[in-house]
Amino acid sequence: MEEPTWTLAAFAPRARFTQEQPFHMVTFGCDLVADVEPQALGFTYWFQVANEGEPYPVSIHFAGRRMGAKGKLSSRDKFSTLERIEQVVPGSGPIAVTTRVVDVAPGEWHVTASPASEVRTRRSQDRAAAQNQPRLPNASSNGTTGFAPVIQIRAPGARLGAWPALVGLGALVGLASQALLASHTHLSVARVLVVSLIASLVGLVGAKLYFHTGHFLAGRTVAGHSLPGQRGEHRPMLAAGMCIQGFVLGAILTIAVGAQIVGLPLGRVLDVTAPGLLFGMTVGRFGCFFGGCCAGRPTAARWGLWSSDRHVGVRRIPVQLFESTLALCLGLAAFVIVWTTTPHPAGVVFIGAIAGYTLGRQLLFPLRDQPRYSVHGRNRMIAFAGFVIIADIAIAAFVR
Repeated sequence: MEEPTWTLAAFAPRARFTQEQPFHMVTFGCDLVADVEPQALGFTYWFQVANEGEPYPVSIHFAGRRMGAKGKLSSRDKFSTLERIEQVVPGSGPIAVTTRVVDVAPGEWHVTASPASEVRTRRSQDRAAAQNQPRLPNASSNGTTGFAPVIQIRAPGARLGAWPALVGLGALVGLASQALLASHTHLSVARVLVVSLIASLVGLVGAKLYFHTGHFLAGRTVAGHSLPGQRGEHRPMLAAGMCIQGFVLGAILTIAVGAQIVGLPLGRVLDVTAPGLLFGMTVGRFGCFFGGCCAGRPTAARWGLWSSDRHVGVRRIPVQLFESTLALCLGLAAFVIVWTTTPHPAGVVFIGAIAGYTLGRQLLFPLRDQPRYSVHGRNRMIAFAGFVIIADIAIAAFVR
């Protein structure tokens, strides 16, 4: 099975599906960590969807046995698990379901995949729809376990290292923009950058804590949600799984304290920071798209892009790229304002930009495959962000 290939025209993976090879093991060719604990077993099953009709469920049964195991098999020498996709969208093209099993003995395994029958109603239209659905193939494959933190993030459409690489590049772009504006507005570039670097590190911690706190309050485990059939799976603490709200809160609080310590005017520092923060998120959201996080809902629309949430690869709404475009537009507007004018009162550009991004982000949340949990409620956040934008514009226009 070939992984999806990339096309510059669509700027997204295009899945190559072959009925002869619908099942393959997840591999990682690095001898340095080949035998390092913890080990995990990963495998991907491909299937085609119906061309038309209503969304329908698909269940796949996976069973594995460690090759070479002798005597009575323990629970770590075999497994049996059922993967279920509640709603397969007809017309969305090939789907790749990637499953991992962590609590197994290391070594070589033989794994089989077979479709599980669905209980259907007796309505004639349901029976007709079922007959039009492509028949899922039985398949099997051999493969070895691998280093669990890597196996858990590898899947067709999810590129290893894309998220940290692009988020890091976004940080550099943001700092460069901030330094350019700081120099243009006659602020100490060295002091601004030192405060910003420390704020970025604190922001990363805040982003991780915010992410896990939100999942905990939503009733999931702190280590991330466990998908059906992924026995013993956990989300590595250093993998993608951060929340931008946590980063902004941690970074801005640090900048507020740091600006006072080094003698910088807080309002002006925030204004020169706003464009860079948004440019950083513009680049970082591409890391989410290529890395397999914050994925959009499956869609059959032609403008959908084939991508993965590291569990299910399918044509999706590219919500990460929508959010990237939002951040880019706001960042450019903020950059032009700071470059061409002297914002008064200081800080209005930062407040308006962050409020605008918050509003747009809340409007985009329903397009995500996994809905976000909000302590204050999405509608309240939309109303609050809108009020802040109006108040910010009024203050900038009438206060001198």
